[in-house]
Amino acid sequence: MNSTQNEKLKQLSERSLVIGVDIASELHYARAFDWRGVELGKVFKFENSAEGFKDFYAWIERLKKQAEKDCIVVGAEPTGHYWFGLASYLKEQSIKLVLVNPFHVKRSKELDDNHPSKTDAKDPKTIAKLVIEGRYNEPYIPEGIYAELRIAMVCRMRIQKDLNS
Repeated sequence: MNSTQNEKLKQLSERSLVIGVDIASELHYARAFDWRGVELGKVFKFENSAEGFKDFYAWIERLKKQAEKDCIVVGAEPTGHYWFGLASYLKEQSIKLVLVNPFHVKRSKELDDNHPSKTDAKDPKTIAKLVIEGRYNEPYIPEGIYAELRIAMVCRMRIQKDLNS
């Protein structure tokens, strides 16, 4: 879905819970904010596994009840292929996932404390703030036969490359 920044901003309301997730190979870090950028809760750490995703979902549900929110938006920085598992899980749970540009994350985090350091607690905050500002894209994740076609095309290209080298 191609939306203008204004349309993206209109999607958030006082009923929105915005969660920024720093994606990594083994451990993800998440922070939650309301639509104005007020932090709700502490940093949450969870594993890049089915069990970790269930813990993350339980954490989201607790925050939803505490803060009385019903619209959830999870923002992440697409780091390699590590975000695919979380994206699939969130889609199964009907939670909206959006992706922010890694270049924007790098530039924006310096605004908070004038220091370009990368920390696990700092990145989720920056990601969530970019989502609140409407600086994100919604990924297209194919399902069913379309997912199978995508996998088949990747395999075909890999085989062609191997044959030609």
